[in-house]
Amino acid sequence: MELSAEHTSRIIEMAWEDRTPFEAIQLQFGLSEPELIRFMRHTLKRRSFKIWRARVSGRATKHLKLRSSEVSRGYCPTQYNHR
Repeated sequence: MELSAEHTSRIIEMAWEDRTPFEAIQLQFGLSEPELIRFMRHTLKRRSFKIWRARVSGRATKHLKLRSSEVSRGYCPTQYNHR
């Protein structure tokens, strides 16, 4: 699968975001969770990949089925507000 630099950047950004579920990445880019993990392993530096995996492993907000009903959006309400 050949992705543009823009799509690659967006996938990495979405993967790092705590509130963006894996399902949203699959819906938008067609990458399942295992495919996303392989993509991140291949794209990121080794240390960055390890940090990312530690961050998302077991995080309920990265899976729609585990997510609390109180989390109704893919980003924090203050995330895109300029300060």
